[in-house]
Amino acid sequence: MMRYGVTFALGDIFFTHFHGDHYLGVIGLVRTLGLQGRTELLRLVGPRGAKKYLGDALALGVERQPFPVDVAEVEPGQCQKRDGYEIRAFDVEHGGGAIGYAMVEDPRLGRFDPERARALGVPEGPLWGQLQRGQTVQLADGREVTPETIVGAPRAGRKVVYTGDTRPCASTVEAARGADVLVHEATFSEEERDRAKETAHATAKEAAEVAKAAGVRKLVLTHLSARYSRDAQVLLDEARAVFPETVVAKDGLEIDIPYADASG
Repeated sequence: MMRYGVTFALGDIFFTHFHGDHYLGVIGLVRTLGLQGRTELLRLVGPRGAKKYLGDALALGVERQPFPVDVAEVEPGQCQKRDGYEIRAFDVEHGGGAIGYAMVEDPRLGRFDPERARALGVPEGPLWGQLQRGQTVQLADGREVTPETIVGAPRAGRKVVYTGDTRPCASTVEAARGADVLVHEATFSEEERDRAKETAHATAKEAAEVAKAAGVRKLVLTHLSARYSRDAQVLLDEARAVFPETVVAKDGLEIDIPYADASG
């Protein structure tokens, strides 16, 4: 986070499951935040067992906790509401109650038609803003103009889906349906497909098949085995053969996510 200039002013951390490599790092992070003088609440969210695992980790690793930490448990199908978006938990296949998360923005206002507004005699200014926000306005001549006559239907927000560790599964396909970005684990290549099944992980090709079935716009491969740390091209090639819009995640990667309707 320091290397890539990512702010430490985070308010939430979401955990997919409680294998050590996926949650024990929170100890060092909380200690760092404390040393920086943080006083704001930090929310930790995870599947069943979060209160025990995270509570034990913090009790053992943090001598003095100078800011409040709230731990919440979520079940598949439940949502965490935030300002302008929600985070939905969904089932994955990795054992131990593992879950994935879909971050879904609230619907956006419909597209405002300025030419139609002028034709109806609505003057530019505050009345346009009221119509855009779904309010009926009254003109100087007494006529009322409803937003439906000038503003189009609400438009979908963006959706980003993160699987955590998992086998390819129908629940991920459903959760990722139409997503702008799917971040899917791809621990192995096809030559180790049997190993992927044994360990409840996925191959790059399997991740691509999930992306294709879900109709997502972009696939990001993550959680690669260390054997591919120097050269992930084999995984990228296998995935792109099925789903061309694929990239491999790496530290510092930034992905721009435009709205599906390109004009925004």
